[in-house]
Amino acid sequence: MALDVNPPALPLWQRLFFRIPVLGWVARDLLFGDKNNVWFALIGFVSLWMSAALTFGLPGLYLPALALVPVIFVVLLLITWG
Repeated sequence: MALDVNPPALPLWQRLFFRIPVLGWVARDLLFGDKNNVWFALIGFVSLWMSAALTFGLPGLYLPALALVPVIFVVLLLITWG
């Protein structure tokens, strides 16, 4: 039995973001799907990161961490602003 769940009317930027093939599908599933999907997405992210480390060695481990520095910086700013 399938449930037809129509999401509420979304702003234009969210509709455009959800149309991105892989990233948008995961984001839509996280917002409107089961609450356990957060853990599945986290496990997928860590698995991709470790696969990059196994494939490319230390650069595959360090470069994604280096790319996440601005994200963590923004998170720290949001935490300090309340």
